[in-house]
Amino acid sequence: MKFAALLTLATAFAGSCLAQNNKAAVSRPMSQADSGMVKQLFFTALREKTIDNKKQAYDLFNRVLQIDPANDASMFELANLEQLQNNSAAAESLLERAVTVNKDNEWYWLALAGLYEKNNELTKLENALTELIRLNPDRSEYYYGKANAFYLEKRYDEALKLYDKVQELSGQSDELALSRQKIYLRQGDVKKAASALDQLIASNPTQVRYYLAQAEIYSSNSQPDKAIELLQKAKKIDPDNGLVHLALADIYREQNKPEASYDELELAFANPDVDIDQKLRIVMGYVPKFPEPNAQASALQLSKVMVTAHPSDVKAYAIYGDMLLQNRKLTEAKEAYKKAVALDPKAYNIQEQLVRIQLSQGDFDAAIKDGENSLSMFPNQAWMNYMVGEAWQQKKNHAKAISYLRNATMLEAEDKSLLTQSYSALGDAYHAMGDIKNSDTAYEKALSIDPDNAYTLNNYAYYLSLRNEQLDKAAQMSKRSNELIPNTASFEDTYAWILFKQKNYTGAKLWIEKSIKSDKGASATKVEHYGDILFFTGDVNGAVENWKKAKQLGTNSPLLQRKIDEKKYSE
Repeated sequence: MKFAALLTLATAFAGSCLAQNNKAAVSRPMSQADSGMVKQLFFTALREKTIDNKKQAYDLFNRVLQIDPANDASMFELANLEQLQNNSAAAESLLERAVTVNKDNEWYWLALAGLYEKNNELTKLENALTELIRLNPDRSEYYYGKANAFYLEKRYDEALKLYDKVQELSGQSDELALSRQKIYLRQGDVKKAASALDQLIASNPTQVRYYLAQAEIYSSNSQPDKAIELLQKAKKIDPDNGLVHLALADIYREQNKPEASYDELELAFANPDVDIDQKLRIVMGYVPKFPEPNAQASALQLSKVMVTAHPSDVKAYAIYGDMLLQNRKLTEAKEAYKKAVALDPKAYNIQEQLVRIQLSQGDFDAAIKDGENSLSMFPNQAWMNYMVGEAWQQKKNHAKAISYLRNATMLEAEDKSLLTQSYSALGDAYHAMGDIKNSDTAYEKALSIDPDNAYTLNNYAYYLSLRNEQLDKAAQMSKRSNELIPNTASFEDTYAWILFKQKNYTGAKLWIEKSIKSDKGASATKVEHYGDILFFTGDVNGAVENWKKAKQLGTNSPLLQRKIDEKKYSE
């Protein structure tokens, strides 16, 4: 039994041993009545402790100490109760009092040693173990524990002598050999450290973990060829051992052999016994190298292999989805996220990624379905409320859009980007419903948070121009949006239209032509605007030509036909 296990047993069994073998000294003689009261209170307290009535037990043990201040058994029991409440300092004080009263109780010292070890009080731990060795000199675990304390104090030679004593009492063991090896490494004696493992390998030639440990020594001490030789032997013993493949991958990477390293990684990833979290860390290690194509491709392929090895693990599909997304494979990423959500319906972050993709692909019905399902479990997620609101807005259900967008603004306080987008989207939705007052209020709130949000500036300016209101303000906002994101066709079109409304036809012509140049496929509305502007610059033929073109592009309004027939601008 190892030292740490004995410490656990001390707490578990000491109470009953003390109850039977209490040799507590007393600081003053007690009357027969007091002695009887102490026994009754002590055993009543033990009974309350047994039925998990800790508070009652605590009070009763304290009453024992009030009558008999030197009752070490009660001190021990109170220390146990204090430990259950994570009051280490109080427990330590009680145990130190107990060993002062009864210095020959092994359980007390064992429990005290456990606290010293937990609190990293190495000098006190060493003293407690010395007492335990005094009380039970044939117990090898006590020597082993003291040797470990010496190791932590960097008293390596003293630790090695105690390991010799452990071997004398209990014989050689793998754990003992590994403990010696750790000291040799700390002392910089690679030869002795390797020798310790050589002995283990010789006596356990099929134990791959010893080859791994030995390879680590050589690798860490600039002897990669020896490490590879050992790992190749280990691979012959256990060809599917993922840790061997990972170790080889590390060495090949350090030797700048990326292809050999990747091949070993892929073999390790295919092994379901290799910890998935370790695989995740490796994949994430590629991310800082993005957008390097090889790094992206490697991370994606390893993620795909991981999904095959861990088909029931949500983390595998989540990271696979992330890597597909990084490689702009949106449809495949969406499917990976769907599988992840099916495995864990409460994985909110994955649900958010899924809805983002659906929204970006214009799959508004799916975004609404999956988004609302997510909100049924996580109603207070601001981003999800925003995205569902946007989906409803695209479906022209402005009332529902407003409901979700308002939720987003009420739920979020810190994310300025989200607040700006939510208020801006509310401005669009209210405008679509003809609620001009609330539309303007929403736009103003968006701009108060982010005065340089180009999309808000453009939309607000355009809607003001449609109403022929505050045109100077609209012009300033539109001009600013074009400064923020130049060569944006829709922004240039807005500015051209506002200049037109201000009767600045020369400026309007300049900006509408910029918009048409920036736009790969001019809309019917924009072409009609161009015709309107040309008319007021005196180019009637050009105006009619563009009005006709607008009609060909799909505009069939009576007003447009009237312009064509009369060859003049009409409102």
